[in-house]
Amino acid sequence: MSRDTLLMLDQQWADPAYGGERTFYCKECMILEGLLARFPERAADLEVVRVAWPRPRAAVVEAIGEANQNLPALVWASEDGSIGFANEIETLLAALAERHGFPERHP
Repeated sequence: MSRDTLLMLDQQWADPAYGGERTFYCKECMILEGLLARFPERAADLEVVRVAWPRPRAAVVEAIGEANQNLPALVWASEDGSIGFANEIETLLAALAERHGFPERHP
């Protein structure tokens, strides 16, 4: 992995649990979509992968394992070659600030 990868859900999807007729979005992913749009020079350093709503999410399983399919997720290679990731929104936002210079979220 040469660049950090940001895994996010597609911008909208139909959830079969609601009859498949209503469309939804992920609130946390929309926060990140806004950051990417507002700071394109910082976003250019990330590989952004959007994945479909239903599980299993093959790209996520391949990157960080079946137990870690919660999105969004930021994935990076550590200096020792191991994979690090953040898939809780506050930790993810902090990692984007530390690793890529995005502004910090105000408490």
